[in-house]
Amino acid sequence: MNYFIFRNNTIERFFPKGYIFSGYDDISVIPDTADGYVWFFQLPVRINERTLCEEIRGYSEKLNLVLDQVASFKPMFLLTMDEFPSIPITSGVALKESISGYNISLFEAQKAHKNVYVLDIREFTHQYAENDLIDWKFWFISQMGLNPRLSKPFMDWFNRKLSQVSLKRKKCLVLDLDNTLWGGILGEDGINGIKLSGSYPGKAYHLFQETLKELCKNGIILTICSKNNEGEALDALDNNPFMILKKGDFSSWRINWKDKVTNIREIAEELNIGLDSMVFIDDNPSERELVRQVLPMVAVPEFPVQPYELPVFCKELVEQYFRVYSITVEDKNKNEQYRANALRTRSQRTFTDMESFLQSLNIHIRIETANEFNVPRIAQMTQKTNQFNLTTRRYSESDILSRLADGWEMYCMSVSDRFGDNGITGCILLNGYEIDSFLLSCRILGKGIESAFLKTVLTGLRDRGIQSVTAEFIPTAKNAQVAEFYDNCGFTVIEKKEDGTKAYSLDLTTADLNVKPYYSVIE
Repeated sequence: MNYFIFRNNTIERFFPKGYIFSGYDDISVIPDTADGYVWFFQLPVRINERTLCEEIRGYSEKLNLVLDQVASFKPMFLLTMDEFPSIPITSGVALKESISGYNISLFEAQKAHKNVYVLDIREFTHQYAENDLIDWKFWFISQMGLNPRLSKPFMDWFNRKLSQVSLKRKKCLVLDLDNTLWGGILGEDGINGIKLSGSYPGKAYHLFQETLKELCKNGIILTICSKNNEGEALDALDNNPFMILKKGDFSSWRINWKDKVTNIREIAEELNIGLDSMVFIDDNPSERELVRQVLPMVAVPEFPVQPYELPVFCKELVEQYFRVYSITVEDKNKNEQYRANALRTRSQRTFTDMESFLQSLNIHIRIETANEFNVPRIAQMTQKTNQFNLTTRRYSESDILSRLADGWEMYCMSVSDRFGDNGITGCILLNGYEIDSFLLSCRILGKGIESAFLKTVLTGLRDRGIQSVTAEFIPTAKNAQVAEFYDNCGFTVIEKKEDGTKAYSLDLTTADLNVKPYYSVIE
């Protein structure tokens, strides 16, 4: 766009090439060939406060003269005035009132002219200390009222403002659930155990949901992409009394155990929107990196490490991706439209190359036998883990110690990758040659780690001369996603009951127990 800028200081470095600038404090030329106009008058450097206030009032009069001559179909952007640069003896009440009155006149001009848009410069300047906003050397050399070192961030801010006026924003938020939409893990903490209210950190997640609710009301599509049990997650949305967002606020969801790239693609196809219009929010850095690598067109901001950082994250999220200058009735109805499209559309599922991503993660799996340090964690996992739990048998610490004394073998697994350490997140309990319990925390699923863990333990048994093992799957309301796990690992079903319980055996002498080379297993 070819913009003409009215100004009273040197500001050429803060705008793209091709912009045209008036003379200092000059409104004598108003080129009608310009596509649009920018009004950017900064606080003058004057010592006498009365003179300064009169000069500021004069800017409002000049603006009105310009507005009377600018074509009504051409946009004009008015930047407010901040209280810098100023000399301390001129920063009294009268000056503040003059600046406030000038800014009010800009907003009054916006009300009177449909082509006028006010941009509050304080959104940009309040990020910096006053000493960083002006470099007096450049002021005296070239009358530059804004530090030239800020030209790049200012230009980024200004271009975002233009995009907001043009209603250019992302359309869709793709949201994880556990430790993202609420605190805790639904499958382990239950509907009433997740953190959404009361004291910290629940209040932080509550505020995050309030922000998302407002975005939804203003036309942003909300969707879910979460590794969870669908029925349980939807139940939590509608029945947790502190939940701000309900099932009806989401236009589409993929709540399953597939990789998130595939799920995001399906959501985009179902809603008939481009991947470049989506923003993916997930607390897990591995999941974020997967989406960044395979779907670079999807925006993936960093999620805060600590819940108390969520207010800042909310502000940045809105500013970076979703803020527009004004909201229309059509914008507010978009959610319902996309929800209707989701009911009509069924997309063919596609898959992505997970192998190269897993190789890039540098996954380390440490396997240890049960000892006095990890027994409490093993007991805790048997008590809390639901989704990836083949038998869902619950054991206390004393139960674990008792079984160890009876000769049981128990192994726990810690997992880390280049993003961090997940700690102890899996365990296998062996009663002789029977796998009594096999479970993993849901936060590490989806990377094949469960198979590597099992195969490593079974390889150890085979190396000791054990020729076969048995195992069991006992279905529950929450572990449907592992119903075929042993089948997929080469086990043979030897009995299947009407309730879905299955008994298995595996011949270790012929079983494929090779672990993919991109898993670094430490025993």
